[in-house]
Amino acid sequence: MNKTILSAGVFFGFTAVIFGAFGAHGLENLVDAKAIASYKTGTQYQMYHALLLLVLGVLPKLTEKHKKQIFYVLVIGIFLFSFSIYILSIDTILGFNAKSIALATPIGGLFLIIGWFLLGYRIFKHFN
Repeated sequence: MNKTILSAGVFFGFTAVIFGAFGAHGLENLVDAKAIASYKTGTQYQMYHALLLLVLGVLPKLTEKHKKQIFYVLVIGIFLFSFSIYILSIDTILGFNAKSIALATPIGGLFLIIGWFLLGYRIFKHFN
């Protein structure tokens, strides 16, 4: 499981850099400043959670079961939060109104919060 978690952390970090570069250089003439700012938020949160996955993958005292639980919650959160922001930010380029997925963003944020809570709970429980 640690290899899977670490691989996911690397993947999300790698793609956050690519998406960030695209947002900074490829979107400037295509969408408004508000959309670019939202897109940047998506890349920042994706990177924060990529780094968190790397930390999770190397924590020695957490059980595989607990790591797996936290991993799935964070991955769902990353996809729902960051990727919905990406789509919402570029919906004019995509040619459709993506507002129907707007609820995915706060749900994804909730999953990220739950992931942090579970990690904190497990750390405090196992490191006493």
